[in-house]
Amino acid sequence: MSNWEAGDPYTIQVQYVKMVGPRRAEQLARLKLFTLHDLLYHFPREYLDRSQLRSPFDLSSGDNVTVLGRVLSCQENRTRKNLTITKAALEGDRGVFYAVWFNRLHLKKALKPGTQLYISGKLKRNFGHLEVQVQDYEIITGEGDAIHAGRIVPVYHTTSGITQRMLRTFMHAALEQWQHSYREFLPSQVLEQVGLMALPEALKQVHFPDSHALAEQARRRFIFEELFLFQLQLALLRHQIVRVEKQHRYGPDSRLTRQYLAGLKFTLTTAQSRVVGEIMADMASLHPMNRLLQGDVGSGKTVVAVLTLLKAVENGMQGALMAPTEVLAEQHYLAMDNALAPLGVRVALFSGGLPARERRALLEQLAAGEVAIAVGTQALLHEDVVFKKLAVVVIDEQHRFGVRQRGILQKKGVYPDLLIMTATPIPRTLSMTVYGDLDVSVIDALPPGRQPVRTYFVAPEELPRVFTFVAQQVSKGHQAYVVCPLVEESEKVDLQAAVDLYEQLAVGALHRCRVALLHGRMKRADKEVIMQQFRAGRLDVLVSTTVIEVGVDVPNASVMVIVDADRFGLAQLHQLRGRVGRGAEQAHCILAARLRSREAAERIKAMKTSQDGFYLAEKDLQIRGPGDMAGVRQSGLPEFRLANLLRDRELLREARRQARALISADPDFRTGEYHLLRLALERFNQEGSSYLHIG
Repeated sequence: MSNWEAGDPYTIQVQYVKMVGPRRAEQLARLKLFTLHDLLYHFPREYLDRSQLRSPFDLSSGDNVTVLGRVLSCQENRTRKNLTITKAALEGDRGVFYAVWFNRLHLKKALKPGTQLYISGKLKRNFGHLEVQVQDYEIITGEGDAIHAGRIVPVYHTTSGITQRMLRTFMHAALEQWQHSYREFLPSQVLEQVGLMALPEALKQVHFPDSHALAEQARRRFIFEELFLFQLQLALLRHQIVRVEKQHRYGPDSRLTRQYLAGLKFTLTTAQSRVVGEIMADMASLHPMNRLLQGDVGSGKTVVAVLTLLKAVENGMQGALMAPTEVLAEQHYLAMDNALAPLGVRVALFSGGLPARERRALLEQLAAGEVAIAVGTQALLHEDVVFKKLAVVVIDEQHRFGVRQRGILQKKGVYPDLLIMTATPIPRTLSMTVYGDLDVSVIDALPPGRQPVRTYFVAPEELPRVFTFVAQQVSKGHQAYVVCPLVEESEKVDLQAAVDLYEQLAVGALHRCRVALLHGRMKRADKEVIMQQFRAGRLDVLVSTTVIEVGVDVPNASVMVIVDADRFGLAQLHQLRGRVGRGAEQAHCILAARLRSREAAERIKAMKTSQDGFYLAEKDLQIRGPGDMAGVRQSGLPEFRLANLLRDRELLREARRQARALISADPDFRTGEYHLLRLALERFNQEGSSYLHIG
């Protein structure tokens, strides 16, 4: 009881809230509500206006309504299998209307004649009578109805055993006792400049608002609060990086760089040269480089990565490149070894499937400094992977890794320079949030001579014609990918779909072609053989799961067929399309899909009309929303309670500005007013609301 008596909302267990108790606390735990603070920060998902109830007889068909009625009768009918309709006749202020529920078994028992209730839903006029298709309802018991009626009423996310009425009662009791136990932690100048409601009042108005305007003001305060705390973390991390002085220095020697550039069959684009200049300036600094390199598929990021790694090697140090898949890691290794071995640079591949003896030998060579550049998957993170002098870390497709993995690899050196690359363009709104601690470079131009990939949409029944086209392209000496559908969140099911499609094509439409199957569950050696054969042109068609999504570079491949393309996200579709169009020949991307939703149709339309990855990333954000972006969880985007990164762009910018100004003025929180802010920031970390942990 000591925590309860201390009155600290962050440590008081939710069971001590009036009328909760141990049993209800177990049910609330399913909503991740363990403490009083968790409860009071469980914000309403919407509000019902019961302050001035209107008569259903005054409203129009199609209106969303909340109305009051008294049950006259109720019947339950099972019209067909798996469909039960409950229909109650209710007496209103000017006559009888009806409430309809679908598949609410046993509801009839609660709707006894004389029962009064609120119902919310869509109003319909059917054959002269009024009917409300119920989305939410609440029976009036006469106990504590001042919380549930005659006001703007909060509606929460609930769980089994916890009703809206219970949650409102718990919230009201918690606010009455502990609302003023919360002390304002946002600095006074921030509150004033942004125009924010104070914390105790905001808690009251967000749960039991006196008006819709005050509810919006309260929500705005909490939206800003979580954006500000997150941006404060990024600003702190950025400041800490700037204060660090790296131990290694780079000399003027650029012999290997000159030799590498001379061996290329092309000259760097203006965009590549600009980015290399930005990176070299960072590396010459006293402080570690922390830079994000964004570039669309095929823009030439790998060359930039090699030049970055060579800077370390020229100065007697080591570099590491980490990729998300073995296929991509192996491709990086083969390309780099081919280009750098003639220059005397030793490149080694580390992956999970290495034989024990070979792995031990490589580890010894790496620790002795005999391996200049280590390329690998997460196998590079193992404790036994030790570098002699790691100076540069390059991470490809950062959105596939968490910041924790990035930190583990960095700790294998002493403040190494860090270059993060992604071919999945991140909308500026998300980039400002996720990568606010990094400097950003963008390769915004493709190499000259690249032709846009022609993109088509076909219905699934047209696939036989599509595979005839694939066979024709193969007969002209080209190669093709066929990507299998994502059936569900199950690798086994996706694998079976790939196997089935491969077998159908190998004996059917593509029986004259050399067809192979590639998927993530294959042994490393088998994958290597297939990819080597495909690169060498000894295979014509690669039937694959999304293991080939990023990085695979076969210039002779000119056709990409994506089966059930509506099951893929827009960023993923763009990545897959990027596997073709890397040679001089015209390339084709064929999206076979049954458009089951408006969102799927919008994605296909966007793919047909644009090849700009940055535009498509913004479009994906609009279509899917910030909480459902591919890779968001891996990239560390917090799951905000109220903030919406698309809707709240302006508040995000203001939160970033305020956070950077505060850290610039007082990075160590010496000002007395900032003590509570520091505590709030620590709690924000502990709650797991973000991916950074400030020490």
